[in-house]
Amino acid sequence: MKHIILLSDSHGSLDERFFPYFEKADEIWHAGDIGDLTITDKLKEFSKLRAVWGNIDNQKIRSEFKKEIYFKCEDVKVMMTHIGGYPDRYNKRILPMIKKNKPNLFISGHSHILKVMYDKKNKLLHMNPGAIGNFGIHRVKTLLSFKINNDEIKDLNVIEFTKNLTNPIC
Repeated sequence: MKHIILLSDSHGSLDERFFPYFEKADEIWHAGDIGDLTITDKLKEFSKLRAVWGNIDNQKIRSEFKKEIYFKCEDVKVMMTHIGGYPDRYNKRILPMIKKNKPNLFISGHSHILKVMYDKKNKLLHMNPGAIGNFGIHRVKTLLSFKINNDEIKDLNVIEFTKNLTNPIC
């Protein structure tokens, strides 16, 4: 069983209020718009990191991370990218990839809107963890915590904090 913390859209800042959750994770997944490599360096201090780059990320970040990644966690096939859309509104570039790779879990960021929904057509769970950074339209910083046990995704929790600009550490 793996305990996963999923976040997105840090835009160059990390809030120390999330650190206790990072410490408990087996893996941390970042769905893009990292903003600065100090963010991913810090996340790697807590746990194994899987990340993709987003539209605001510079060449340095893009040379370290990919635009999309496919991997298996336990028995769950995962596809992660930054700009992906959501069921019935996938990005035109993404839908053929979903059909070809048939992930059980599709993760994207970009919208700053927390969304978890099942896609009956493509038989996958879609997750967008919202945004964890200080920049953007969101009023609450959110991330997702869940467990993967064999082929089950379970114990999903939303962790949220107010968008307080006074205590970013990066």
